[in-house]
Amino acid sequence: MFKFVTIYRRVDDPNAIDQFFSETHLPLSEALPNLVRSEVSWVRGKPGGESRFYMQYELYFESEESWQMALLSEQGVALVRALKPWGDEKILTWFYSETYEETHENEAG
Repeated sequence: MFKFVTIYRRVDDPNAIDQFFSETHLPLSEALPNLVRSEVSWVRGKPGGESRFYMQYELYFESEESWQMALLSEQGVALVRALKPWGDEKILTWFYSETYEETHENEAG
């Protein structure tokens, strides 16, 4: 699997992030071709206290090639254009990565 991750930092007005995410980021992402699944996480803290991060959003694709095709689509170009100012302002960090999944079974004993 291949994924595209955006992580939003905490800001004074989290409603601005929530509004941008729900009205722009989410609809553009859900329209991407080749999207297998998505996952959003609201950061509650870190060991020892509060985290500087607010939210993480992950988009999963079957392969790097399918991600690149999505990125080059009309929706992908619109997504990058929408996210770029937020990245330039250091409000979000974005990256892509290859991912592997393992399943662990808990044994009751």
